[in-house]
Amino acid sequence: MLRNQKIICGLLGEHLTHSYSPQIHRELADYPYTLFEMPLEEVASFLASDRFDAINVTIPYKKTVMPYLEEISDEAVRIGSVNTLTRTKNGGLRGDNTDYFGFSYMLDKSGIDVCGKKVLILGSGGAQETARTVCTDRGASVIVISRRGENNYDNLEKHRDASVIINTTPVGMFPHNGSAPLALTEFPRLSGVLDMIYNPEKTKLLLDAERLGIPHLGGLSMLVAQAKLAAEIFTGQKIDNAEIDRIVKSITLEMNNIVLVGMAGCGKTTVGAALSALTGRELIDTDAMVKKTTGRTPAEIITANGEEAFRRIETACVTEAGKNSGKIIATGGGVPTRPENRDPLRQNARIVFLHREPGALDTSNRPLSQAAGAEALYQKRLPLYQAIADFTVDNNDTPEAVAKRILDHLNS
Repeated sequence: MLRNQKIICGLLGEHLTHSYSPQIHRELADYPYTLFEMPLEEVASFLASDRFDAINVTIPYKKTVMPYLEEISDEAVRIGSVNTLTRTKNGGLRGDNTDYFGFSYMLDKSGIDVCGKKVLILGSGGAQETARTVCTDRGASVIVISRRGENNYDNLEKHRDASVIINTTPVGMFPHNGSAPLALTEFPRLSGVLDMIYNPEKTKLLLDAERLGIPHLGGLSMLVAQAKLAAEIFTGQKIDNAEIDRIVKSITLEMNNIVLVGMAGCGKTTVGAALSALTGRELIDTDAMVKKTTGRTPAEIITANGEEAFRRIETACVTEAGKNSGKIIATGGGVPTRPENRDPLRQNARIVFLHREPGALDTSNRPLSQAAGAEALYQKRLPLYQAIADFTVDNNDTPEAVAKRILDHLNS
């Protein structure tokens, strides 16, 4: 960690509530890092103030700040936007663009080669310009897809031969999870998909790529890499690139949900409460969400209205729960049986199959287990739990001991 407490740093943008930048810069250095969230009409007076020594700039102000600069780096000129401001010797402002380094790092990390490939870049903002500049420098043939213009979402069939797709739009970003800007199945020659969004960790676009077996990567590595270079510019001190991977791992572990799946009565809520006590994370129970939403327990809904009615309500609750970051989510036993529940859980989580033998399951007040028999239901659902989970933990000890085993596995 760099030590430079004398400078005041931060991030300038319009909506910054869910930014990861403060956590990342705390890992990089010990300077104060403040979120400067403001509307457009306040930006000019802020830039003229002495409220900062060095700042990052994010959407929608990467171009807005450019007329106020005394100096600008050649790379920022080429890209046409700025994301890092520092003071000049004269007290003015200098603009740099560290996104070029950040996206280059992301591209290298993904293992996706764009040289000689047809690359579709989705979006027309500053992030698009960064991706276009890097890909062009690497020998790609770049097509920019926007809502209007020669190449747009209504004539994508012209580009079915694309090899790489890069999303620079906010489509699929929290809190509007679950959307994708296009269908990857329309591009049979794809060899790579990149999405600059980092919340959720896996957008629908990336989950679709995963299902199709296409190499893919989200935007967290870019975010951390550009912050690393910005910290070097802020302080004048070099940071080892190995810090990027360390911080990506740390932030991922911190921001991912821990999702518990398993049979009804296997102890998910109890172990979830123990995990909550150990970590300080909030516990979200999807069955409790159903009761809060409807005023009835899952068992009451199933008995009165049937399983199908209950599953529709449950899916709405699972979809909302899955948008969270850094939570513990205990799910109902049948959640993985519905395909529509899987992406909401997998988008931002590590999923644990909490296993308990059928004979040890608590089936009281569980009409589905009682009707089908715990053993038969277990055999039917076991492959679904195994398919969705990242790992399995046996619930054959105290809740505290099982919770500790889960955390040990995650931290390893």
